Amino acid sequence: MTRPPARTHLTASVLALCTLLGTTACSALSSPPTAEQAPIVPTTSAPPKSPTSSPAAAGLTAAQAQAALVTDADLGEPWTPTQGAATWRDGLLKAKTKRPDCQRLLDALYADDLFGADAQPRAVVGLDDEWNEAQLRYQVVARKPADVDRTLAWLKTLPKKCGQFAARTVANGVQGVQVTDSRLPKVGDGRQGLLIMMTGESPDGEPTTLTLDVAAVRVGDDAIGLTNGGLGDVMTDATRTAVQLGAERLKEIRKQARVQV
Repeated sequence: MTRPPARTHLTASVLALCTLLGTTACSALSSPPTAEQAPIVPTTSAPPKSPTSSPAAAGLTAAQAQAALVTDADLGEPWTPTQGAATWRDGLLKAKTKRPDCQRLLDALYADDLFGADAQPRAVVGLDDEWNEAQLRYQVVARKPADVDRTLAWLKTLPKKCGQFAARTVANGVQGVQVTDSRLPKVGDGRQGLLIMMTGESPDGEPTTLTLDVAAVRVGDDAIGLTNGGLGDVMTDATRTAVQLGAERLKEIRKQARVQV
């Protein structure tokens, strides 16, 4: 007589034991445990903590962004803390044109948001040139580097797209606008400067020329935006000095923030 396989004896033993223990135990014994049925062994170790961003990765604090600004002390005479928005902002920058890119530029200048409405200004300072009645606006902005680079690329196209166009202002009628490149110090990870001139007449019929020196610079994960403009002479050296000092200061503060983490 042939000897039954070992599995036949095992099955018979399980059935016999089922008779004594009942159907529930039989179900557990009749098949090996799967991964879902395997018993859970309690553990005393704490659950892993959710990763948190370091202050440097999350961006500058308000105090750090404020410390990265340029001041009237950096630029020297004739610069002083601003006494308020220049009167020519509403009269000339609030303007309309039929050319989309040029309209976008005018809107950005008027709203002081070169990097887009969704950019987050971290710190802003306004300075007045008491000799020429010009005004400089400088801000440190938090925005994704890729978004800043797209803005810089767009600004680079404007001397060609908006080299010359007409814009109808709210208070000063139609103005002729000219946009050209402006040289900036080689600082940061990307930069673009523009020189914008609006020529026309005041409501009294007097000839006017608004000059705006514009700069946008990316420094790592942050950006600098600057406009320096007025109806008289505009000190372009002040623009370059502010960009140079500001980019170096912002880079150093970011470096200090990483060390402190």
